[in-house]
Formats: sequence, C-alpha cells, structure tokens
Amino acid sequence: MLHASEILSEGRTLAHVREPIRIGNITLGGHAVLAPMTGVSDLPFRKLVKSFGAPLVVSEMIASKAVILETKNAERMTRSEPTERPFAVQLAGCCPEDMAEAARLNEARGADIIDINFGCPVKKVVNGMAGSALLRDEPLAARILEATAKAVKIPVTLKMRMGWDHASLNAPKIAKIAEDVGIQMLTIHGRTRCQMYKGSADWEFIHQVKNAVKLPVIANGDITSMARVDEALNKSGANGVMIGRGSYGRPWIVAQADAHLRGDFLPEPSIREQGEIVLAHYEEMLSFYGNDAGLRIARKHIGWYASGLPGGAEYRHRVNTSADSTAVRAMITEFYQRMHDQGVTKRADSHEDMAGEDEGCG
Repeated sequence: MLHASEILSEGRTLAHVREPIRIGNITLGGHAVLAPMTGVSDLPFRKLVKSFGAPLVVSEMIASKAVILETKNAERMTRSEPTERPFAVQLAGCCPEDMAEAARLNEARGADIIDINFGCPVKKVVNGMAGSALLRDEPLAARILEATAKAVKIPVTLKMRMGWDHASLNAPKIAKIAEDVGIQMLTIHGRTRCQMYKGSADWEFIHQVKNAVKLPVIANGDITSMARVDEALNKSGANGVMIGRGSYGRPWIVAQADAHLRGDFLPEPSIREQGEIVLAHYEEMLSFYGNDAGLRIARKHIGWYASGLPGGAEYRHRVNTSADSTAVRAMITEFYQRMHDQGVTKRADSHEDMAGEDEGCG
C-alpha cells in the first residue's frame, strides 16, 4: 500500500495530487470533498465538516421539481452559510427544463456550484427516471447536462456511477458527453447501479474515465481511511477523493484526507474533544430542526460517533429510546466523561472494513 508521500513520487499520480483542482472559475483549496448524502449532508453536518478544513462540501440530493415548487424541505436543504463556501447544491431530475430552472433558482440563492446526480440507485429515484436511471438513456442524459450547464453562469459538475450494470459500463462515454456540453468536473462512484452499495468500489475503472476527458475527476466509494485514500488515487489516477460513509461519526475525516495528501498529519480528536464535537453537533441539529425532529435526526449521528467505544451499544439504545432532548444531552456528556475517566483514547473500529449501505445516494 502506497503512502501519500510515495504517491507524490509516482509519475502516474504526481500531477493529479499536486495541481489545484479547478472547477470552472473556482479553485479548490485541496483535494478532498464531502459527498452529497440524503439524510446526512444537511447544514449542521456540512458546517461541522467544513470547520475542520474540508475543501468542499455538497448538499443533500434535492429533486429539481421540489426546488421549483419551493417546498419547505427543499428550501431547508439548500440553505447555506458563508463558512461553507464554495458551496455545491446537488440536483436530481429527469426533465432538462426543470433541471435548468432549478439550477437558475439555486444560483440566485447563492450556490457556487451545481452538481447533477446520475448516481443515486434507490428505487423511488430510479423509477422516476432520475439518478442512475439516466445512465440507460444517453440522449436524455446529454440534454439534461447541456440544459443545466447553459442555464447558469456558475460551474456545473456531475456525479455518476460506472454504468447501470457490468454489461453497460458507459461512464467514460457519458463523461465525454458531459465535457463537450460544458460540465466542469466529474465524480465517479466505482460501482454500477445494480451493485447498489454491495461489493467493493472499482477504483481502477475510474482511470478509464480519467483517460476519456481533460476534466478534473474525483474518485468515490469505500474511501474510509488514509490507506484507502492512497489506494483509490493510485488506482484511479483521479485528482481527488470524495468521502461519504467514511464521514459517519468522523466529520474530521475529509480534512484529514486533504492534509494527508499534502504530506501532513491531522490527528483524530481526543475522546474529550470528540464529546465536545458531539454536543456541538447535537445543539446545531436541535436549533436547525427544532427539538423533536432534531432529536430524531441526531440519533443516528450519536450512534455513529459512539461506534467502537466501550459501552457504545447500551448508550445508543438509551439515546434511541429517549424522547427527552435534555436527557439525551446529559447522556452524551456522561458517556464521554466516562470514556475520558476510563482512559479510552480511541475507538476500536478503524473504518477499514466499514459495512452497510450509504445513507444517501451516489
């Protein structure tokens, strides 16, 4: 396994990890990105990830039709703060005109980048001919890409999978179409739609996409540790990495990956610091969603933070069965104080073999 310092001496990836990533007129301050994840990449989580030094964060996937109808949920999902900039909004849809109009609306609301989703594999999205379903309709995919890119002055990017299945690995072809109509960056999840989140991401296939275009290409899928950052970049020749489920309970990992690629080391926060981070995140969720909804949404995050810590299962159970936000606040404080008093310094899990489906789409 190559370390970042060794990758930097390899001719194959030298340019990709040293040269800045330029998305149209935007130059990123690094080479790691937080993935758009439905139910995860909300404003409180993005702000937290960004606070550690992540170069770019992307909103949850939002239906273009919901943006146009100005639903309350869509407005909340596209809300951002200056600390997030540059800020990318991810849109999904199957109608070129709707995608173009949704992109214009988000540009007017302050988005810096529009990202198009051709990767979501879930049935309700695919059955609506959006997400990864568009990999099976190249003419429609081309019209959506072109309409969206022409609708706005800000950069438009694309996130997609390798193809619908292993018999139709057409990501390189769609990548070239995207480049020709004005898309400015590509993110490739190294699975097909039919794989969903099973099996392993194929980082080597991403190299075929990289060879097909001159655009920046970001590798995505199964990047849950610094060793995997190295391996993904070495195999894909990509310009950077996008981290999704590896950030569950570890909002600092995107910044860690970026520091790692610079040859620096960003340590894991201490257990005491992690407790402070959990409390701060919890308070942000309560403020953003209100006490009842905030507590419901916070439970999964609290569980992820506690993964691999002694007594974590019992603690998660107590949190998940409490309807009292004040009581949960006390549980968080007590749990991390106990970890500190017991001399716990790190979690047992390393995320090297993290299983389970991503919360969101990709």
